[in-house]
Amino acid sequence: MDWKSKIILLTGASSGIGEALAIALAKRGAILGLVARREEMLKDLASRCEQAGGTARVFAVDVTDAEALQHAADMLRNEFGRIDILIANAGIGGNNSETRSLQPDAVRKVIDINLIGAVNAVHAVLPDMLAKKSGHLVAISSLAGFRGLPKSAAYSASKAGMTAFFESVRLDVQQKGIDVTIIQPGFIKTPLTAGRHNKMPFLMELDDAIPLFISAIEKKKKFAAFPWQLATIVRLGRIFPAWLYDQVAGRARYRE
Repeated sequence: MDWKSKIILLTGASSGIGEALAIALAKRGAILGLVARREEMLKDLASRCEQAGGTARVFAVDVTDAEALQHAADMLRNEFGRIDILIANAGIGGNNSETRSLQPDAVRKVIDINLIGAVNAVHAVLPDMLAKKSGHLVAISSLAGFRGLPKSAAYSASKAGMTAFFESVRLDVQQKGIDVTIIQPGFIKTPLTAGRHNKMPFLMELDDAIPLFISAIEKKKKFAAFPWQLATIVRLGRIFPAWLYDQVAGRARYRE
């Protein structure tokens, strides 16, 4: 895949998976529209992307602000003519006492950023992709969206919703020149997983995970789940009867 000709809108770009993807794609010569709330971090990242051989533009935007995100996408398109790939990556873990105790405002924040933020991003790019009959939507979902997990009600719900949303969109656009890839990683060492006391199963180093993200995008996979060990376990969990799943998953303590 020739990344040098690709214009990419990447949300959640300022840290973690988004930051690492931005640098990796910049090294391949991509043109990047970097979206996140923290402008100073984005400017620093944009500078590093340029040094790595890419082209970067900064959009200090909250993905829950549909109008602002639309404006960012319009600015990127106005300069470069199109957006080839959306990588909807913005997300939070909701690993705090307010979200765990199911306080509505805290749960709503997770849903708004992880799911509605992705919806806003799709809305900002898809009409033009459809008009051009070309484009690629990429969702950074999670293995946590397969079934409910302990102390993860908001996060699991947001990722399950994200997976179902993008799959439904894929069914609507698959004959219209648009590809949709749903990536479902397990535990990766990022700020999102930092500070947990208990061991996370099959925890991946970020540098080991990024090539898997890029490979899934290049191959235009419909689904990509990794690491394979954890993905296999999670897939098996989908067919467990509820009584067995409750016994097995109920003992998990990796969110603590």
